[in-house]
Amino acid sequence: MSESFAVNVNAVKLRFASAHMATLGKELEPLHGHNYIVSCTVEGDITDDEWVIDFSVIKDSVRDACKILDHKFILQKDSSILEIKETSHEWQIEHDGHKYLFPKNDVVALNIKNTTAENLAKWLFYSIKKDILTNNYSNIHNMTIEVEEMPGQSGIYKSKLK
Repeated sequence: MSESFAVNVNAVKLRFASAHMATLGKELEPLHGHNYIVSCTVEGDITDDEWVIDFSVIKDSVRDACKILDHKFILQKDSSILEIKETSHEWQIEHDGHKYLFPKNDVVALNIKNTTAENLAKWLFYSIKKDILTNNYSNIHNMTIEVEEMPGQSGIYKSKLK
């Protein structure tokens, strides 16, 4: 039998509150927000110290990524149905005759097609992955990120780190 080890963190402070307008087909949801909760599982080999990784290292990395999204409007820059313009002080979004203006400092513009929980999980994965690889945790092979919009409703992204 093959052994497998994993570490999971889903502490109270691994969260962010953000607004968004997801798209579904050609429709745009009304502006609304969530108090998202993030969970992170890393899988890998046990080190000489008998750890996969210290819990605090993962918590710090997840917390840092969540801070980028916290109290922001999340904009999907790669949307195929939104007309998006960036000016020196605001983001302009147009859809189906409606125009939305957001101050730049209230927006985090991500290179994603839609602001679904699944895509936010993927964005968080790559943000956290940079941290792990930068700090030479070569024993870690896979990572799973879960982003919960509300109890019982979440999006998950899982991939290899290398």
